Amino acid sequence: MERVVMVVAPHQDDAEIGMGGTIAALRNEGTRVVIIDLSDGEPTPYGTPEIRARETKAASQILNIEERELLGFPNREIVDSIENRKKLAARIRKYKPTILFAPYWDDAHPDHVQASALVDAARFYAKFVKTDLPHDPWHVPTQFYFFSTHMKVRVSPSFIYDISSSLEVKMAAIRAFESQFVIHPKNAERLPEIETEARYWGHQVGVDAGEPFVSKENIRITGSTHLFSL
Repeated sequence: MERVVMVVAPHQDDAEIGMGGTIAALRNEGTRVVIIDLSDGEPTPYGTPEIRARETKAASQILNIEERELLGFPNREIVDSIENRKKLAARIRKYKPTILFAPYWDDAHPDHVQASALVDAARFYAKFVKTDLPHDPWHVPTQFYFFSTHMKVRVSPSFIYDISSSLEVKMAAIRAFESQFVIHPKNAERLPEIETEARYWGHQVGVDAGEPFVSKENIRITGSTHLFSL
């Protein structure tokens, strides 16, 4: 079975902030990665939909992402509705990911809270047999949650992914969103913080840099090869 990873981001740039290093590392290993952005994140003080689209394209190229869709939900108005569940479930059925990444559910930004619930629901909807949804039913075996939060949550991750070899790619992908992290003076201050956080998480597991993830479900270890890789 082809290894397919789907990352669902509330806004264009959240995937890069939360797990850009992991995405780059997975792509370097040949894993197919699909990003679904729920909203373009506009309006913002220094951006426009056209600017954000160009920046997203640039960031995708840096991460070597060829499959990325924007569902076009209104910024600040993302909701876990029946209609939106079906839209996202249709993409899950289309790409058939084996691992699904969702934003962490505890956040100050209502869009992120709703997006997390929406992914949970869409994962369930995607397996419906008697439905008007396109494509064949699909149940995603594994789901994890990444952190791109608007508050300092107390994080107790289920695992930390080693991004030592892809930290610079992650930072370059974030900087591709110039309207958000270069021109915007307050957000520009976040860049060194993001890198410091990555190095902090890496230090927790004895590597140069890492990204934390949470699983609501127990994680299976199959075989000693997997066990000794931890």
